[in-house]
Amino acid sequence: MVRVPPPPATRRDGVVDVWHGERLADPYRWLEGASGEIARWTDLQNARTRSVLDALPARAALASRLRVLLAVGLLGGPRPAGPWVFHTRRAGAQRQSVLYVRDGPEGADRALVDPNTLDDAGLVTLDWYFPSHDGRFVAYGLSRGGDEMSTLHVVETAAGRVLEERIPHTQRASVAWAGDGFYYAVHPAPGSVPAGDEHYHRRIRYHALGSDHAHDELVFGEGRAKEDILAVQTSPDGRWVLLEAFRGWVQSDVYLLDRRAPGRGPRTVVEGEDGLTGGVVDDDALWLRTNLGAPNYTIVSAPCEGPERSSWRTVVPEGEHAIELFALTRHGVAVATLERATSRVALWSRDGGAHVDVRLPGPGTVTELHGDRRGDRAFLTFESFTTPPLALAVERDGASREIVRLAAPSGLDTSRIAVEQTTYASKDGTPITMFLVHRDDVRPTGAVATILSGYGGFNIARTPQYFAGVAAWVESGGLFALPNLRGGGEYGERWHRDGMLGRKQNVFDDFHAAAEALVRAGWTDAAHLGVSGGSNGGLLTGAALTQRPELFAAVYCAVPLLDMLRYQRFLIARFWIAEYGSAEDREQYRWLRAYSPYHRVREGVRYPAVLLTTAEGDSRVDPMHARKMAARMQSVTAEDPDAVVLLRVEREAGHGIGKPLDKQVEDLADQYAFLAWRLGLDVPASAMLASG
Repeated sequence: MVRVPPPPATRRDGVVDVWHGERLADPYRWLEGASGEIARWTDLQNARTRSVLDALPARAALASRLRVLLAVGLLGGPRPAGPWVFHTRRAGAQRQSVLYVRDGPEGADRALVDPNTLDDAGLVTLDWYFPSHDGRFVAYGLSRGGDEMSTLHVVETAAGRVLEERIPHTQRASVAWAGDGFYYAVHPAPGSVPAGDEHYHRRIRYHALGSDHAHDELVFGEGRAKEDILAVQTSPDGRWVLLEAFRGWVQSDVYLLDRRAPGRGPRTVVEGEDGLTGGVVDDDALWLRTNLGAPNYTIVSAPCEGPERSSWRTVVPEGEHAIELFALTRHGVAVATLERATSRVALWSRDGGAHVDVRLPGPGTVTELHGDRRGDRAFLTFESFTTPPLALAVERDGASREIVRLAAPSGLDTSRIAVEQTTYASKDGTPITMFLVHRDDVRPTGAVATILSGYGGFNIARTPQYFAGVAAWVESGGLFALPNLRGGGEYGERWHRDGMLGRKQNVFDDFHAAAEALVRAGWTDAAHLGVSGGSNGGLLTGAALTQRPELFAAVYCAVPLLDMLRYQRFLIARFWIAEYGSAEDREQYRWLRAYSPYHRVREGVRYPAVLLTTAEGDSRVDPMHARKMAARMQSVTAEDPDAVVLLRVEREAGHGIGKPLDKQVEDLADQYAFLAWRLGLDVPASAMLASG
């Protein structure tokens, strides 16, 4: 029997806000920000949570097994540049991914940037990298503690020599090489803009190698809305500069700059349109993926000398299935689409002629797609629920061969794992597809320990991928369910827009209907059904917790958004107004107020057990969300002797990107041990440990 001690006392203040005439109390406002009092309160919460999680009988076995399942590592897709091919990989006991380079697809890997040698604790992360078109140099970003606040560095590929460049404030950067330097996206230095605004006001500058970055030329972004997300690309010959400005995940402006005519300024390709357009620039043509007039997207091309929409030529027409990725080769266009939330890849000629289908290893997901502009190969990364990531080189005729594969996890018999796809009706009758993953001998009994996960936002598709935690859960006899909720990108832009702004409740209804479908199909019941999600998926699980608490026995809610009235005031959250709306607007306040999980918590409701997790180094979603939600839920359930509301706050971690191996093991062990405890999954300790 695991003892759950009472939560620490939490101060309540009398803060009251008036939102468009409605008075709302916010007694835990003091848990926003940072202070000694918050640190002490956090220590008490962490100590209580550890006393519970460390006592769970399955945790040690899960941690041991997860270390094996995670040891397969991570793989970033191959990127050709000049004579070289670059990719990232973490393998075995390595804490962080390493940037490798090889001389062509068949060459031997050589470590070019290894963050593991830069910090004994494994907390330095390679955030991103961009090779020059000839592959001679690579710009890359390093940060520490998962905060993603990158500093730009440059390495010379042949010699492995790191140059003197150190450009700060390049978090989530975009870099494009041209001439004797590169264009790059950078944020303002703290103190140069009002406090908090250093997360915005992104600008594109040009840096000449060896020069002082303090004098880098401002190229693009001045006068634009501070929330615009800017990106840059260049043609292989360095003449053309493609400038993109995204407003959330639904609209974009595109411009083209001719470096041979610097006085003319950028030429408008798309501006002010209600749609998403982006792409790449070749030496003489612009190539774009766009949903303007094509909700499932189309690929178009236009001459660089006349890139306006009137000159666009359709190369890959809109089809039944959404185009997700594309890449150029010397003679062709590689295109990845999604069909019932699984990837398909085809090679098209540049004139839009007959295409060749690429045979993939099975139903799964193409996570990256790159093309060789000097040759005819395309490179892709593939994975599925049962296949760790592998990289393929695809020839012009569609034939593919493996060039990098992560090792299969020890003891995991993938032939015993069944993957099904079913369809159910949401509240409004919309058909929703859902993946079910389980051991082949697990049958619907009405009491199978089940984790329901989802995302439903930002045009992001949830598709079959290798998840170490899911593998551990499934091989122990549990069921993992992943529905393709509206708000995602599985079925094109209409699907996305049906789950954003004032239609966000559709996402939650889709999720609740998935739970009901699992019960109706005889898989599980409310006593054995839990939910899991992070970030926007944490908002999803927070909505499930507060809208349909009777459906679930456990909720795992990671790095979540939960206070939807104040979210836009913190970190980078104003970027997300295009997706959620803002309570500063009266109409948008109405729908945000209706579902904001923090504001839906009520006295007298019997809530499922909850584990909320966050991190102090998160530079995306502020930890105030999880803190305030934990305090409010602990308060309203104080009289319930069976209530479980736990909060875990990591100190040297961020949103999850770049988390070292040791921290990944501990994080997942906490998550799955908690869910196993509350959902009644019997984790066989001897079998799990033996398989390691």
